Amino acid sequence: MSLMESYSPDHYYRVLHDLYNIQQNITGDTYHFFYSLIEKRDEQSRFGKPMIWIGIYIAIASVFCILPMLADLLHGFKNKKLWFPCKYFTLNAASLTVIAIAVKLPMDLNNPMPGITDQMSKFGSLAFMCTMMANLLPSLASMDGKELLTNIISLGILVITMIVNVCIQLQTGVLDVYYLPFLVIFDVIMLFLMLMMYVTSALTISKSKQILESQYQASHEKALNELEVQQSGRLIEKLRQYVNNHWIMAGTGNPQFMVACFATSSAAGAICVIMTVFHFPSEMFNNSDIWDDCESDYKRSTSLIFIMQYTGVLVGTIAPISRCFASLNLKFSLKWIYSHIMVFKVECHYTQKLYDWKRSSIPLSFKTRRCKIVIHNLKALILTFCIGLQMAIVIACKLVSLIPILLVICVMYCWKCLKAMFIALRFLFCVLYCWGRLKAMFSALAFVSEKEPEQLQQKKDLRQYVLQLQDDVELADRTLKAMLNSVNHLIQNAEKQKPVNLMKLLEGSSGYEGVGMYDMHQVPPLLLDEYSDSWSLTVVNLTTIAISLPNIQKNIVHKLLSGVSEGLKYVKHVEEGLNSTDNYVNLQKASEMLWLEVEVYYTWLGNNLQKVATQVHSMEQILQWFTDIAKNLITEVENTNIEVANDNLICRTVSANSMYCITQAILRSYHDNNDIDINEVTEHDLFMQLSSMISDILAACLTNLPQVITLKCHTKAIEKREASVQAAAHLLGQTMEIINSLQDRGLPNLNPAELPFINKWRYYFNRIP
Repeated sequence: MSLMESYSPDHYYRVLHDLYNIQQNITGDTYHFFYSLIEKRDEQSRFGKPMIWIGIYIAIASVFCILPMLADLLHGFKNKKLWFPCKYFTLNAASLTVIAIAVKLPMDLNNPMPGITDQMSKFGSLAFMCTMMANLLPSLASMDGKELLTNIISLGILVITMIVNVCIQLQTGVLDVYYLPFLVIFDVIMLFLMLMMYVTSALTISKSKQILESQYQASHEKALNELEVQQSGRLIEKLRQYVNNHWIMAGTGNPQFMVACFATSSAAGAICVIMTVFHFPSEMFNNSDIWDDCESDYKRSTSLIFIMQYTGVLVGTIAPISRCFASLNLKFSLKWIYSHIMVFKVECHYTQKLYDWKRSSIPLSFKTRRCKIVIHNLKALILTFCIGLQMAIVIACKLVSLIPILLVICVMYCWKCLKAMFIALRFLFCVLYCWGRLKAMFSALAFVSEKEPEQLQQKKDLRQYVLQLQDDVELADRTLKAMLNSVNHLIQNAEKQKPVNLMKLLEGSSGYEGVGMYDMHQVPPLLLDEYSDSWSLTVVNLTTIAISLPNIQKNIVHKLLSGVSEGLKYVKHVEEGLNSTDNYVNLQKASEMLWLEVEVYYTWLGNNLQKVATQVHSMEQILQWFTDIAKNLITEVENTNIEVANDNLICRTVSANSMYCITQAILRSYHDNNDIDINEVTEHDLFMQLSSMISDILAACLTNLPQVITLKCHTKAIEKREASVQAAAHLLGQTMEIINSLQDRGLPNLNPAELPFINKWRYYFNRIP
């Protein structure tokens, strides 16, 4: 600490004033010079006070960069994706803002940081930046063209600004590297190379997605045809095979998995490891005086920044190291290594985008033909240079990625040799120890040999659905097996979450006749036909009537509510997947709003259901009570001058219209039937009848589950396919028993295109023979 920092500025003001009063020979100019010097030091001291809080702010921003990297690690380990996809730590405007705050120290051009910890924190931020870039690289694959361009430009500006600022500080001496001159220069070079890899990967992604998309469409058609051709076997086995096929397509066609297998990802991981290795000894060497060598205005906050970012480097290195070996998910032969790396072969998807730009015309008008020729020749010259640079970067990355490939090949070869030796010794010991058990071992080997053709056939069937950029490279068997095991594990876990209450409710039904028990087509609706009805709205209104009946045991009502609540989750899947028009969306919103009222508050459109029993005294009066409320609500809406109806009003009116049709149909059926008087029907009889109807309607709706599962397996967005297939596998696991039981019932003689619509079912059951 310097002498002027030992005392406060007020102390020096007093000393200067005393000297001026005692020694008259001090001139006014000298006095003013020292006074301005002290005043300047006072201003610097006051301006430097907030710097410690800025340092803490930088440390907090570093934590917000580390936490999503750690979350991605845990997500990768949990889902056994050791190439660690970027789910939480992705490149976007928010993450770039936080990163810019976290790496502020190398951006600080004129703030002296003489302490060792200050200097270590300054160029340690370079390693932290490089580590974050290595972690963020696969997230480029999840962007469209415009978003990718914007983020690459933003990241490029940030990295180039950092590099330029560090070079300026090296020149001015703000960044003192007298004890580690090579390390900072090395960090700057590695940051620039990392940026070049980002540009190379960004230029490759578009063409790579097109290749995978064309392969996916062909494989999807093949899987669909295979599902239609299969006639024998249970429906569940067909669906499981269909889900497995699309899981392989979605997993191998995942854009982030594609980028993780790029040579640039392997090279980025290698750079990240090298930087960590270079920084580790220097940071450990200065670890003892980390809290004592903070001489800048940031004070000890630089120590906090150093600790946070050093932790971030260690945590963030795990994923890039693992991605170095992501390409080992593919089968590399020595012939492939020689043809693609040793002879410097670059695949077309790395340079296709640049070639397209080179062949395209410039959308500008030129006055003269000569000017147009010059511009186009200049463009061709620049892009030719860029193509050459792109090829050079790819080849360099391949050479770097060759290191982990050869390393793992050697390790695996040695392991196989040791394993073979161990098996041979064990076999010899077994032969010498017990001859009798040798026969059992031979029989076991024979059994395994019988199973091998079946396993090989399954792998062969799945391999035709593997998507890959390079035709001469196959997916490794262990990777294919891991993907298959993951989807089977997902289905098994979903089986443990099967809807027990819904299954008990469906056991009370053996057919689908309840869908057409009451002919609602003979009841003129209060609204237009466009808001006719839906599965969920009918179920909710029937359940509302059932639970409003008096003298019904609470446990029976609770079972019905639990079963319907579970059933509506799957009805929602059917309606969202197969009934996606605007009118049906309004019906679905109405049923969701209505069910919330019924299940939680025991109300229907604001009317308390528990008070129904006290206001009415017969089944006819209960049904008429719902009819009157529905008619009054719709009449009130029609008489109100509302130019544009909001969503809440639409939901209330379509709910009232559905309830009106249901109650009128029930009343009309009893009035038309002279054998049964509605006033003689007991609450229990009507409750059981309504429960049976609800069960039949849910069963009829859930016959569409196989079609929903097949639709969920296929989605247009390449970035969402894996999540969509995962949802399909989860739905399959939960509903396997329901699908099997409904398959045993059979289906009515309806067109498959009519099965998703409740009105078509009603027409079928109420048509005139």
